[in-house]
Amino acid sequence: MSYLCKKIRELLSRSTTIEMRVIIDKAIPYIKGILEPYAEVAYCDGREIDAERIKLCDAMIIRTRTHCNRELLVGSNIRFIATATIGTDHIDEEYCHKAGITVARAAGCNARGVLQWVAAALRHISLMDNKQPSDYTLGVVGVGNVGRNVAHYARHWGFRVMECDPPRQMREGGEFYSIAEIAEQCDIITLHTPLNSDTRHMVNSELIGRMRPNATIINASRGAVADNRAVKESGHRYIFDVWEGEPSLDADILQSAELATPHIAGYSKQGKANATAMVISQFADFFELPIKGWYPPEVTPVVPRDIEWQEMVDSIEQYCPIIAQTEHLKSNPTTFESQRNNYDYREEYF
Repeated sequence: MSYLCKKIRELLSRSTTIEMRVIIDKAIPYIKGILEPYAEVAYCDGREIDAERIKLCDAMIIRTRTHCNRELLVGSNIRFIATATIGTDHIDEEYCHKAGITVARAAGCNARGVLQWVAAALRHISLMDNKQPSDYTLGVVGVGNVGRNVAHYARHWGFRVMECDPPRQMREGGEFYSIAEIAEQCDIITLHTPLNSDTRHMVNSELIGRMRPNATIINASRGAVADNRAVKESGHRYIFDVWEGEPSLDADILQSAELATPHIAGYSKQGKANATAMVISQFADFFELPIKGWYPPEVTPVVPRDIEWQEMVDSIEQYCPIIAQTEHLKSNPTTFESQRNNYDYREEYF
């Protein structure tokens, strides 16, 4: 087929494409220009997406800063919501189901980015304690896309790993431990669960009371999975990327953290590219558009490899400078949202 014929076919295809309006969180990277051939697109700060703005829209592509509930959605034309995030606790999925609104998410998009943030935290702990991985029992709570990766690499590095995942245990059986057993036996507990009625304040004063005296808590899931105040008052060492009440932080809780970052554990170039590609693919499938296999051409996907502990220790700060980020956040706590939105996405390298 000649070039001219191809262009004519493309133009004819576009002319018959359904007319639609889409609103997109302007902080989602790599997405500008992708949907414009097929829809009227508006970009907006996620916190400013309101009922008036979406009233005539057919679809939304958002992040966690937009809370999709009945108050926002009732009376609108919205048929499809895609969130470029793993979690959906900012979306009332029950209401959406009743209203006939399809909800899509980017499950697993940033798993390796979070893995490398956790690796940086584990490196810091081992250097502070002057210990090796074999000296620790690591509890992984929530063994989904992120938790599986963390457990795999931790075992490869020499940690004794215990896994806790009640939903998976009910579905699959296997060797999982209760959250109480994790608290009682682990030196480090890393949280990778969604936020729901079962996991909200899962780490509370009662559970903390069962923990080993020198145990460390790592949270890169959702802030409210751990009762932040109870963790701080317990005296346990903690490393948080997510916080209750963010972007407004409790100054005492922030300053007492061993390491603290502004909800950027999964902010790698590849993680963000994966998220955008996944929501575009689901959008294209829902609206029958010919862009299902799109991926940001400026990003090179990582090739996974089983990096050795010492190589990771020697290199991770170049890719995930968690100490420098901690100093920056503690010195500038009121700019949490700006630090998050303007974060220089990291490169994944294993």
